[in-house]
Amino acid sequence: MSAATAHSDSAWPAILTWRGDEVARMESVRVQLSGKRIKAYGRIVSAATDATPAFSASYDLVTDEKGATKRLSLTVTMAERERQLSIARDEENMWVIQQHSGKTSRSDFGGALDVDVVLSPFFNALPIRRTGLYQQAESVTLPVVYVRIPDLEVGPATISYSSGGPDAKDGIKLHSPVADTTVTVDSDGFILEYPGLAARI
Repeated sequence: MSAATAHSDSAWPAILTWRGDEVARMESVRVQLSGKRIKAYGRIVSAATDATPAFSASYDLVTDEKGATKRLSLTVTMAERERQLSIARDEENMWVIQQHSGKTSRSDFGGALDVDVVLSPFFNALPIRRTGLYQQAESVTLPVVYVRIPDLEVGPATISYSSGGPDAKDGIKLHSPVADTTVTVDSDGFILEYPGLAARI
């Protein structure tokens, strides 16, 4: 696990940017930190691939003081349409999902405290920072609210992380519905490299 590109407290807010490994895709996000609390505003821009059309996705995220997601707003723009999605967690740890169609649903998503957005290396930092995986040797399996872009499908999923601690050189092992890989993070828990998806620049 690399401590490269570490940030001191005085270095925040900061802009983090990733470039896609095998496709023409970029993600850039402005991150503000206060302890474990995160406020982030970011954008993903992707050329068309075999799996997805060209799209742009912007997001606005707020967590609570423990690092658990409180609110996420997503807007996805494609050539033919624009769609919005709003996700919010209430005091009972129930998630309220408001779709672009106006349909609203409510679920506990298996007790999830994090949202994971497919194709975004940024969102992996949420459980890594909240659980302290980047600072200690631990393995966790976590329920998440899983958002697929660009179609904005939302469903439950489980992601496993296994960390050897901050001095381990082999990173954090990650298993999700779309990947089985090892990621490296900086000293603040944000992704440096996600093989097959993106690397920080």
